[in-house]
Amino acid sequence: MTPATVTLTSLPLAGIGLAVVAAALLAVGNELQSRGVAAVAARSTADSALGAKQFTRLLRNGTWLLGSVAFGLSIIVQLASLTLAPLIVVQPVGVTALVFAALLTVVTTRKAPSRRVTRSILICIAGVGVFVTVAALVAQQHAIEETQLVAILIVLAVVLAALGGVFLFSRLRQWPIPPMVYVLAGGLLTGFVATLGKTVIGRVQTVLSTEFMFDAATVLTLFCVLGIAVAGGLSIYFVQVAHTVARPEVVVAGLTVIDPVVAVVLGITILGEAAGAPLWAVLAFVVAGAVAVSGVFLLSAAQEKDAREKAVAAP
Repeated sequence: MTPATVTLTSLPLAGIGLAVVAAALLAVGNELQSRGVAAVAARSTADSALGAKQFTRLLRNGTWLLGSVAFGLSIIVQLASLTLAPLIVVQPVGVTALVFAALLTVVTTRKAPSRRVTRSILICIAGVGVFVTVAALVAQQHAIEETQLVAILIVLAVVLAALGGVFLFSRLRQWPIPPMVYVLAGGLLTGFVATLGKTVIGRVQTVLSTEFMFDAATVLTLFCVLGIAVAGGLSIYFVQVAHTVARPEVVVAGLTVIDPVVAVVLGITILGEAAGAPLWAVLAFVVAGAVAVSGVFLLSAAQEKDAREKAVAAP
């Protein structure tokens, strides 16, 4: 059996450049989708804010459609960057979308973000930056074996089952889902999309350089494509719901912080990209990851506090 091989690229800077472009497109698409969802939700009842009828309305909303195009282009450009550089190098670059989102907020509202919002964004960027820097120093890429493909698919199945259990339990108990759950779910599944996407890209690169064989690895690759479709579709849904309960900056934070952390963790634990990493690197991963995730929660809290202060100050 021929394992799917992920080859190193000689154009890492090009990959990083494309990742920055993808981040900008993500920020723009996120802002436009947020406006479109808000416009549709404003005409809907609280009990069916994003039902089938409302999604049909979204498909007729020009702003949301334009945002979806930008979001789709972001995914395409990000996948292109993965063909030029390793996953742990380009995927976390998406955190720059937080900067682009903050700039968009300044342009649209003509008001600079508060200090607490700026501080939260800087915490996110610092955490992800340290995480990726350490990962880049100790990471090693290996041929992706069939057992690793199976492991990724199993973990995805467990995550999907866990999310399904959370939402089913909430529905049965009639307990409201916290807004951050939608944000975290969207970022979590997007991380799987990126990891599976890199795996499929590696497999395609192998097929192009060798003779094609329809073997077990090919079947697993097809399951990876199915996993991308399922995880991607659910991620899009969770992101749209998140737009109804969270600010655009918080949604972007979830996508650009949780996403790379998940992707890099999968790369380390399953793909063995940090095999033999020293203890200090492991500790740095844990601390930097915790800092980055805490920045998302701090940003959400900062946005809510700013909104309350604005409501109190309004006549």
